[in-house]
Amino acid sequence: MPEVMENIGLNEPNGAEGSNSATYLTFVSDGLHFGVHTDKVVEIINNHNIRPFPMVPDYVRGVINLRGQVIPIIDMRLRVGKPYQEITAETCIIVLEIGSDIIGIVVDSVAHVTDIDMNQATLIPTENRLELTRYMVTDENGTVIMLLECEALIADNIAM
Repeated sequence: MPEVMENIGLNEPNGAEGSNSATYLTFVSDGLHFGVHTDKVVEIINNHNIRPFPMVPDYVRGVINLRGQVIPIIDMRLRVGKPYQEITAETCIIVLEIGSDIIGIVVDSVAHVTDIDMNQATLIPTENRLELTRYMVTDENGTVIMLLECEALIADNIAM
């Protein structure tokens, strides 16, 4: 059974009232930093057993059984055109609820939960944009975080 990571602060407030702030979980995949809105995050798991599934796109690693629910798993590295990497001790799955679909994304590591001032978000020029992102922000450490468009993850109807 997957081990659930606890105490990551997903239920923290979305910033000061009246501000244009949103809470994001940030993660790393092949050196790229992404942020996913915490409203979409169900949980983070590690120590997982992904079972291969036939006749799906190459970025779909397979499925997991999470408390009786079969969840398709997308490898973020492969989804953004990066090379395959074996699972490490830091690798985890972020389980997301996107509309009525539940999916998991394999990421190299989870960074932290942060409030992002959406007034500081910059539209990524179309020619430089990954199909899964539209906006980016730079955090206080100078790290560029691309904000994940979760709906684009399931645009190819891979959810089972």
